[in-house]
Amino acid sequence: MTAPAAPALDIPGLEAVYDALATAIDTAGPDKAELFLVKLALLNANALADPALTQQHIQAALQNL
Repeated sequence: MTAPAAPALDIPGLEAVYDALATAIDTAGPDKAELFLVKLALLNANALADPALTQQHIQAALQNL
């Protein structure tokens, strides 16, 4: 038996997250944007509760910067 596929956001969901993220980065300002992103990443890693999956996401995010 295979594990069920992880749920994924649809395009409108991704757009809503993108908009919220862009607004939050602007709100944090250039001096705090990096700190905000690190805190967000740690909160999301904690919510995933899977260090290997978090590492995969880190590597995926580094692609094509």
